[in-house]
Amino acid sequence: MAVFVNRAKMSTATTGTGTITLGSAESGYQSFADAGVADGETVRYVIEDGTAWEIGTGTYTASGTTLSRTVTESSNSDAAINLSGSAVVFVTAAAADVMNTTNPVIAAGTITEDVYAISGTSVALEPDNGSVQTHTLTANTTYTDGFTAGQAITLMVDDGFFRTITWPTITWVNNGGSAPTLATSGYTVIALWKVSTTLYGALVGDGT
Repeated sequence: MAVFVNRAKMSTATTGTGTITLGSAESGYQSFADAGVADGETVRYVIEDGTAWEIGTGTYTASGTTLSRTVTESSNSDAAINLSGSAVVFVTAAAADVMNTTNPVIAAGTITEDVYAISGTSVALEPDNGSVQTHTLTANTTYTDGFTAGQAITLMVDDGFFRTITWPTITWVNNGGSAPTLATSGYTVIALWKVSTTLYGALVGDGT
């Protein structure tokens, strides 16, 4: 599987259709190594040489800073272009990496969420534990905010004994702006997410 990194774009003085020897990073960009590509990793690359272009996958070799070429699409009838000695090559994602072209979607295939079972009565809500988290309450419980900006979880709370939750500071976007009342049978499902420094919450279902 190809790896992706940010703003890796380099010159190459290579000529012909073979393995590329990478030169220096283009102005405003990083070298492959500085962007985090490790020796032996495969990247999705684009080569631009004047009006000629090539998209493919290649294996990066740190010694000699080379990149092999397996072409998937190009301006040369999908064959390797004949490099002039003044091309640039950069790491990117291709359409095939993000779309199923037969039935377009953002991501093809099944997405499997990490499900994490919370335990305890004084708990930091940590999205790193899993995007879906379940908690069967054993006593009154206090949650603390373990989120960083951009993180979100679905929290499923099972309380059959009229226990209470002390929440961290949350802006509740529905349920009248108040924390949900826990259902006494089955799960109360709550969405939590953080934007900047504000933690938001919304009752999804099964609570009142």
